[in-house]
Amino acid sequence: MKTMINIKADKEVKENAQELARDLGLPLSGIINALLKEFVRNRSVSFSAVPRMTRALENVLGRVEDDIKKGRNMSPVFSSAEKANEYLDIL
Repeated sequence: MKTMINIKADKEVKENAQELARDLGLPLSGIINALLKEFVRNRSVSFSAVPRMTRALENVLGRVEDDIKKGRNMSPVFSSAEKANEYLDIL
């Protein structure tokens, strides 16, 4: 038997959660049900912040990887710190 739970959440939190659930191929209600079942089973709540790159950072790193593969935007190898400083001074 299903029942309805009404909660108040910040709009941004809800939208971000829906997007993440969609990325995982799941409805947000399925995620919430799984969390409630775990809460009942374990009688505890845990919080964690798993670091994750933003899409903007992934895009930047993708361009950097492309540059590396194509040998673009790369500095030369320096034999000394002085040579590196000379190179930086002319940029």
